[in-house]
Amino acid sequence: MNSLILLTGATGYVGGRLLQALEREGHALRCLVRQPGRLQGRVGPATQVVAGDLLENTGLEEALAGVEVAYYLVHSMGSAGAFDADDRRAAQQFGAVARAAGVGRIVYLGGLGHADTGRLSPHLRSRQEVGEILRQSGVPVLEFRASIVLGSGSLSFELIRALVERLPLMVTPRWVSVLAQPIAIEDLVAYLLAAARVPMEGSPVFEIGGADRVTYGGIMRAYARQRGIRLLMIPVPFLTPYLSSLWLGLVTPVYARIGQKLINSIRHPSLVLDAGALDLFTVRPMGVEEAIRRALVHEDAAYATTRWSDALSSSGQPRTWGGVRFGTRLVDTRTLRVATSPAQAFGAIQRIGGATGWYACNALWRLRGALDLLVGGVGMRRGRAHPEALRVGDAVDFWRVEALEAGRLLRLSAEMKLPGRAWLEFEVTPDGTGCRLRQTAIFDPVGFWGQAYWYALFPVHQVVFARMLRGIGIGAIRQ
Repeated sequence: MNSLILLTGATGYVGGRLLQALEREGHALRCLVRQPGRLQGRVGPATQVVAGDLLENTGLEEALAGVEVAYYLVHSMGSAGAFDADDRRAAQQFGAVARAAGVGRIVYLGGLGHADTGRLSPHLRSRQEVGEILRQSGVPVLEFRASIVLGSGSLSFELIRALVERLPLMVTPRWVSVLAQPIAIEDLVAYLLAAARVPMEGSPVFEIGGADRVTYGGIMRAYARQRGIRLLMIPVPFLTPYLSSLWLGLVTPVYARIGQKLINSIRHPSLVLDAGALDLFTVRPMGVEEAIRRALVHEDAAYATTRWSDALSSSGQPRTWGGVRFGTRLVDTRTLRVATSPAQAFGAIQRIGGATGWYACNALWRLRGALDLLVGGVGMRRGRAHPEALRVGDAVDFWRVEALEAGRLLRLSAEMKLPGRAWLEFEVTPDGTGCRLRQTAIFDPVGFWGQAYWYALFPVHQVVFARMLRGIGIGAIRQ
């Protein structure tokens, strides 16, 4: 019989990844969240979701009833008030209820740092205090202390990505030269999974990190190498944590309050000094280069399976002047309802390019092809093999068919010379007596010049993409 596991923090980054892993392994799972609606569509039918709030002490008794292992993955870094007081109260209440419920063990993820090798930041000190409070509850606690986490979507990774992609010339404060031992999200999740069943005595604390000790500047350089970006960093030692946080708020997705707490944490070394975790656990963490490579691969895989119609309707997506941002990608998407069958509409889409042209602004498309030839690209001279039929791998002018689902979806990957990668995606869905066309242009810019390219052409794209979609709709009706 599977022991019941409680997961807190399931809507967070690490908790969300652990949720998927626990469900894949078939564990009996319950999630405690303040807003159950945020897990809608993200949990399997066997996973229980309980509404509750650790600070308000609501829902804890119901959530912890019958639980053998409880994961404590919550903290108050984003709160505007006294986050340490909030964390302290939440841990005390959770521990007390867990003990009363007879919970077998608590697995807690804290922060890596040592007071004897450098002053702990208030945030890191609070993270370690929470571990001590949970141990004082009397429930056995297995605590991990980790450095920064590298994975697509993690705060640290997004910070590094934004700095490298947007600033070819970067002024860097002192904390960029601080040593850390970053851990890949896959390795962190592997540790957390193993913690539910590993034999333990008392309430041990394990320091975990990746295979490499590297500065934050080194992580940025590693990211730049994998993205093919030339990066120049100029140290500016007088940038205080406060000024650095404002600077991060201007050029990254991190707003100033989070930025200041983050910098106060990362300006002190976070290295594994006790390698005991390697003796008890079979996890053998990867290095920085592999962690970044896997983060980018995971992001590509997630992007390839994304339904833009679903993603774009969700709230909270950061907007930019040139469209919606997904990771590094910039997206321009638009829809049109057409009073014709999905098959007819998709027929018009399948004929795009070649002799048919691009349904609008063909002179501009030919000009873009000519410019591509001038810089050594393929231009528009390839045309297409068949005027109506397409297969995956077919050339369409300076595009290539990357994905094709008959009657529903066509995705073209750009093969012209670009400071990045680009795709055009067309999707057809039934809509009453007609159908709805969705046209999405996606650009993955490389570095500052890739960003500049997108925004410089933004006014042109607005005209071309709007007219192209209308042209496809007219073509679908006329055929």
